[in-house]
Amino acid sequence: MKTSLVLAALGAASLAACSWGIKLDSGGQNVRVAWDGNVGGCHDAGKVTVSVLDRVGPVDRSGLKVSDELEIMARNEAAGLGADTIRPLGAPHDGAQTWGAYACGDVVRVPVRRDGETPPPPRPGQAVETYPVKDH
Repeated sequence: MKTSLVLAALGAASLAACSWGIKLDSGGQNVRVAWDGNVGGCHDAGKVTVSVLDRVGPVDRSGLKVSDELEIMARNEAAGLGADTIRPLGAPHDGAQTWGAYACGDVVRVPVRRDGETPPPPRPGQAVETYPVKDH
């Protein structure tokens, strides 16, 4: 019985310590986080909602670790929208969080959609680069 409890405790500890394989990809490296919420002069590129496990069985994961993983995932997803900036639209809740994605740099990457949706106009002096949206 004692052996089972020790093994269960070790298993829970190892799960709580693992990185879950969430890594910042090359696109996400170019996305900054506007923690102050200032996205004035930027174009709205959309919203991303990301989620991770915040609990493994009876064990709550570290809130800081969950927040870090949500940020990494949001940065990776925002890059796919052509955004270079994100900001949280609310606090994490049950392992999920919604982020606003914005194009603020000198070059706005705009996905070309098949539905004919018109991309937002660039700011004065800002170039626009388009790229096709990948089918999922």
